Amino acid sequence: MSTIPYGRQDVNQDDIDAVVAVLRSDFLTQGPVVPAFEKAVADYSGVQHAVAVNSATSALHIACLALGVGKGDSVWTTPITFVASANCALYCGATVDFVDIDPRTYNLSFERLAEKLAVAEKTGNLPKVVIPVHLCGQPCDMTGIHALSQDYGFKIIEDASHAIGGKYKDEPIGNCRYSDITVFSFHPVKIITTGEGGCCTTNHKQYYEKLIALRNNGIIKEKKNFKFKNLGPWYYEQHSLGYNFRMNDIQSSLGVSQLKNLNIFLKKRNKIARYYQNNLKNLPIKFQKIENFFYSTYHLFIIKLDIKYKNLHKKFFNYLRSKKMYVNVHYLPIHLQPFYRKFGFKKNQFPAAEKYSETAISIPIYPNLKKKDQIKIINYIKLFFKKYA
Repeated sequence: MSTIPYGRQDVNQDDIDAVVAVLRSDFLTQGPVVPAFEKAVADYSGVQHAVAVNSATSALHIACLALGVGKGDSVWTTPITFVASANCALYCGATVDFVDIDPRTYNLSFERLAEKLAVAEKTGNLPKVVIPVHLCGQPCDMTGIHALSQDYGFKIIEDASHAIGGKYKDEPIGNCRYSDITVFSFHPVKIITTGEGGCCTTNHKQYYEKLIALRNNGIIKEKKNFKFKNLGPWYYEQHSLGYNFRMNDIQSSLGVSQLKNLNIFLKKRNKIARYYQNNLKNLPIKFQKIENFFYSTYHLFIIKLDIKYKNLHKKFFNYLRSKKMYVNVHYLPIHLQPFYRKFGFKKNQFPAAEKYSETAISIPIYPNLKKKDQIKIINYIKLFFKKYA
């Protein structure tokens, strides 16, 4: 019996042909395909600028730097996300704090954010940047968070690593209507893939220019931005301490090809999600609440156990793994990681996030998940609850 992973890329012959074409071309990196991919992402997302990089972790890092995050600053995010959403602030010398989640949507809670900001204003500890994360591709309450940013003066980075192709109030995620910068991921288990890779989108030209320089060792090549006289067509200047975070043309060619199938991938994911919901709805589990006028990408399909028995979560996980279903938990609360406990974070600090992680399981979902495997997954889940619930 073959293993069913929780996520998997969908690569077709057109994707392979696109990559082979670049391998046979003059440019494997720093060629014309990277800007072509950036334009395709920007056009799809309805945003002015896109900057492709080698990972979403790198994208988060330079997004913080572009917004001026540094020593003495604080960045807030959700504890239920991949550690990169928090680590990016530490890379810049800033500190990190967390905002508890909404127990229905599993996203950063607008109510808890508003409460925390009111206290922080009184104590002089307001954040420089808030990073809401669109968990599973379900958007956060961006109008509410944006309104708070106007009141309290912080910047917003949308971590949309799960969410390219998703919609917030019928508008594409990544258009930065309610944020300064949005970050996408193109890891193989994400909605589309470039093998590894990420992207920043923004409508602010000054952020765009900073992002371009930061991904390329801090180097400036635009004549209008030179500090000194242009000495020739070979001339460039380094204006900051940047990084080699470039995406190459091989990766970008896969991205351009994958982007053509993005809407198809999303329809398949949403169809699988509906099938799960319809066939698991009478069991003692809960689904992520998808708000009205939101369109989730369903990068993940998370179910939460709605009954309490000793070690039930562990039994459920181990049972499904024993049936060759490679389920997972997304995510363990960041503040409880050994590294973050060194900063003074402790148990019971963000109770909704902790309760979530004790009951949540991600079950397989990806575009080419076969119907027979979907049925198998549903039947095994039913059998588990028949036995243990």
